[in-house]
Amino acid sequence: MPKIKIKNLYKIFGPYPQRSLKKLASGISKEKLLQETGNTVGVHNVSFSVEQAEIFVVMGLSGSGKSTLVRCINRIIEPTAGEIYIDDINITQLPMKELRFFRQKKLAMVFQHFALLPHRTILQNVAYGLEIQGMEKNAREEKARAVLETVGLKDWSAAYPEQLSGGMQQRVGLARALAVDPDILLMDEPFSALDPLIRREMQEELMELQERVRKTIIFITHDLDEALKLGDRIAIMKDGLIDQIGTPEEILTNPATEYVANFVTDVDRSKILKAENIMIRPTAHVSANDGPRVALRKMKKEALSSIFVIEGDRRLAGIVTVDRAVEAVKNRVIDLRQIVETDIPVTAPGTPIQDLLPVAATARVPIAVIDEKKRLLGIIVRVSVLAGLVGGGENNNVENLTGKLD
Repeated sequence: MPKIKIKNLYKIFGPYPQRSLKKLASGISKEKLLQETGNTVGVHNVSFSVEQAEIFVVMGLSGSGKSTLVRCINRIIEPTAGEIYIDDINITQLPMKELRFFRQKKLAMVFQHFALLPHRTILQNVAYGLEIQGMEKNAREEKARAVLETVGLKDWSAAYPEQLSGGMQQRVGLARALAVDPDILLMDEPFSALDPLIRREMQEELMELQERVRKTIIFITHDLDEALKLGDRIAIMKDGLIDQIGTPEEILTNPATEYVANFVTDVDRSKILKAENIMIRPTAHVSANDGPRVALRKMKKEALSSIFVIEGDRRLAGIVTVDRAVEAVKNRVIDLRQIVETDIPVTAPGTPIQDLLPVAATARVPIAVIDEKKRLLGIIVRVSVLAGLVGGGENNNVENLTGKLD
């Protein structure tokens, strides 16, 4: 069961929004609706689901409806129509008293402009949500201190917001949200007001924090690079509609509309795509118990100049080249382990393509993709690195990319 499920969600601003719903159903455009009724479409028939512990990024330009959407999810903005399920509870039907209690237990929001209380210390700011819940002072301050340590600010508990940098203030805002231990974090462009360097640091910190706390996060941004870096999946919005939902790799490699394609044209794919996205399954390999003749036969059959050698549990032992196998046969060597080369390039499945460029430039043999137990998952050849980089931006071309590897 999804953690969050949105079904046919609408938000229309202006008088008599229900009338405008009927006009939208008939196919009227957003612009014509505004001309005829004075009503503005914020969210238009949006449906999606978010899984437990997923970072779901909603991105789009200003006016696309992304901030309206996230505020509908906790009913800071009341939806005009549609359903919002959290843990299979339709919160659009909750009375206000029950909704407030539900928010306190399930949801927390991190805003773009921090929204810290200037007259309160950092500790008091972080404990504020717990105070609203009625938690006793010592208990809430103890919990606030623990959360401050989690975000790296334990030594700043007695300071005031004005004494902190922008990045530190944003970490306080995140700590305040985490202090109430919500299931779901709603983050509305939380890093967009920060300097680029601090912004990148906060992105890294959020990903590291997510590894520990495993919250379900809906993250709003107008920055595609940020979306691609943080999102398990991404929804791209335009004019209140969702143009496409997909993983970063799906968005990059298979844009569903011209609008999405224009977004990803100039993205540096080498920073986004990973080894697992370009590796191929090893169709030919030999067991360490096989001999050089078996290795030669398989290399000849597959038209290969080298072949990987694995142990019985698929653990990578190394590689054998055709030259060494031929020499071994001539010298009547029957133990393949005697000619296995172990000093070969290997990488983890999550390694960005960018980090593979220098390896691919000098490697004599394919790069082996292995897991934490050194089991062979796939192989990467030079052309796979090139193919992974090409195919999205007009500024990328094979000649230039070959130059990076040569």
